[in-house]
Amino acid sequence: MNNKIIMHINYAETGFGSFGKKTIDDICRFAAETGFDGVEFRGALPKELENLSFREYAEQIAAGKKKYGLSDILFGFGVRDCLNADRDVRENDIAATIEKAKIAREVCGSEICNTYSAWITSLIPTTPKPGYEFHGSAASTPAQWEMIADAYRRIAAELEKIGLRFAFETHMNYVHDLPAQAKKLVDMIDSPMVGINMDYGNTFLFPVRPTVEEAIDLYGDKLFYAHLKNYITVPGASKKMPTSLCGGEINHRAYLEKLRDVGFSGPIGIEAPRPGDRLWFAKCDLQYTKQLMSEI
Repeated sequence: MNNKIIMHINYAETGFGSFGKKTIDDICRFAAETGFDGVEFRGALPKELENLSFREYAEQIAAGKKKYGLSDILFGFGVRDCLNADRDVRENDIAATIEKAKIAREVCGSEICNTYSAWITSLIPTTPKPGYEFHGSAASTPAQWEMIADAYRRIAAELEKIGLRFAFETHMNYVHDLPAQAKKLVDMIDSPMVGINMDYGNTFLFPVRPTVEEAIDLYGDKLFYAHLKNYITVPGASKKMPTSLCGGEINHRAYLEKLRDVGFSGPIGIEAPRPGDRLWFAKCDLQYTKQLMSEI
């Protein structure tokens, strides 16, 4: 396998949305020197750079990409307000997402961006927050599905003009939380520019879920991007705990073998959803991923 390997920005964060003392230059240098092909940055600016516009933020990233020879820059952003009752709020968010997409493509040369829609939780007060099977698609109405699809149909029309693709991450608390639901949404949108970012680590947190192989078969040619992360069940713990790519219950050898078997050529992003020395985790997880890819 020779897929590009992307470093998720959470390896370089000190906390969600914070770079701490690191600069964008530091992050791009670390990614390149460690052996990653690119970086997936958040679409929301880190706390330390909130004074910048998104274009200024992207320009700093583009400078780091060029300076250190990274081939791929991805962003993660979407229309969080696509279900807002205020039409003006919805329209402004759609317009802002289109503008970010144009900047990502123009300034950073991005070809794929990770995306998401509106956060949806159950309206039943007693529903447990970690009970992901009760939120997202399970708590959504047909009208909400159509509002989300309509927003992204309009975005897709603009994406076709600039040559950028969006990939919905399978993620808790969205309508695209599970594989079948993510595929349903992209089928409703029905655009060659909109597909799926398969994050089986997120799917793994649901009590009822397809296998890795079943999910990949379901996605077909709508699979644009793949995230790798891992979890382990700890006796007595209330939830599955994040761990290294090689130390959890998801078999990434089987995951990558299946991607190879279906001819997947898109980028593979790896993540560190756990505290500690994340820069060290990045090196270890990358070494493991490259070793697997060389054996498959």
